[in-house]
Amino acid sequence: MSSSTVNGGISFWYADDGFPAPREPLPGDASADVVIVGGGYTGLWTAYYLKKAAPFLRITVLEQKFCGYGASGRNGGWLYNGIAGRDRYAKLHGQEAAVRLQRAMNETVDEVVRVVAEEGIDADVHQGGVLEVAYTPAQLARLKAFHEHELSYGEKDRELYGAVETAERIRVADVVGSTWTPHGARLHPVKLVKGLAVAVEALGVTIYEQTPVTEIRPKHAVTPYGTVRAPYVLRCTEGFTASLKGQKRTWLPMNSSMIATERLTAEQWETIGWEGRETLGDMAHAYMYAQRTADGRIALGGRGFPYRFGSRTDNDGRTQPATIEALREILVRFFPSLTGVGVEYAWSGVLGVPRDWCATVTLDRSTGLGWAGGYVGSGVATTNLAARTLRDLVQQDSGQSGATELTGLPWVNHKVRKWEPEPFRWIGVHGMYATYRTADRRELTTHSAESSRLARVADRVAGRH
Repeated sequence: MSSSTVNGGISFWYADDGFPAPREPLPGDASADVVIVGGGYTGLWTAYYLKKAAPFLRITVLEQKFCGYGASGRNGGWLYNGIAGRDRYAKLHGQEAAVRLQRAMNETVDEVVRVVAEEGIDADVHQGGVLEVAYTPAQLARLKAFHEHELSYGEKDRELYGAVETAERIRVADVVGSTWTPHGARLHPVKLVKGLAVAVEALGVTIYEQTPVTEIRPKHAVTPYGTVRAPYVLRCTEGFTASLKGQKRTWLPMNSSMIATERLTAEQWETIGWEGRETLGDMAHAYMYAQRTADGRIALGGRGFPYRFGSRTDNDGRTQPATIEALREILVRFFPSLTGVGVEYAWSGVLGVPRDWCATVTLDRSTGLGWAGGYVGSGVATTNLAARTLRDLVQQDSGQSGATELTGLPWVNHKVRKWEPEPFRWIGVHGMYATYRTADRRELTTHSAESSRLARVADRVAGRH
């Protein structure tokens, strides 16, 4: 790690766009028709769509720090059509139900782009699609299987490229193939979340910041400053869910870390290519994700130190020097010509991981409690679909509308068991990612076309298959 690297400070995105002016905390006990806990993408999109659909609703958003403090202000800016748990939903509800879920996700990418334009939010959106590359024989085998698997969910416009075609798009070292989908875009996470918060307030939604919710119970959201009472209380807390009373083992807060390089020169970009500004991923077991930022940097992320004991979360996004170095190694592994390029920013954040790795949307009609999340890192687009689904569930429950296409999707009201207690949670997660990294190293050195058996063992331990 260079002494000039800014480590923490929430994220590069805030360093680039500045922190928002703080909003007032909750002044005391209050009432609403809907109270939303969490001022990230899920909470703000839910407030947006509910208020649009029913302008008479009194909607209050409670946020523990400031809107976008969590994953919404720290992610990789991948607006794409992936959704956690689709294969499991296919097993539970049938292929056609999972195809409907995938189609909804494809459409969600366009929906976010549409609303951002309609609301005048300048979020550096570039719809270049998603390119995922392979650079070992085992990765190539997985890539081809992944490509075929995506086609089986109705994605007719996905394309498979060989080494030459991939290099015409982006020159990743030793690349042997890639798959590309148009259902993806690069964006600036903080510009999106700040713009959403402004749009929501303009509609008449009340946002209280610096207001941590300590407990959610039917018709009550409890804070140190007072309790907000409402017929509907919607939990939109993702990786911070474990801090709520009784939720310690609901979703595991998984760390993901990122770096952002200094601005690259025109000559450096010429060497790399990447003119389509696709979001970039790979087929490693401990995979990476990256984007070419609007101001000419590479922002690149991966798992790093995956989990803090006791489901703890960080304070300001600081990450370990070893993680920064590991991400830098990935950068240089992909683009050897950038060996001397400086890493100006590094940060980390948490994402919500359910025990079965399935994203869910739920409204308990007997209590009025609802929640959405468990996106496992695919939340930039999934939050929008979740919010529109929560809107429909609340409207259906309150008699404002009937069932909709969204309320019939297979992730609605999905139930999952809790995570194991400590220390088993910590041992399991750290063991799983150590195994994935070992599997990746073996594949790099053996050049076998067969995926490492270690990765399959880790998948079984994780409950991903």
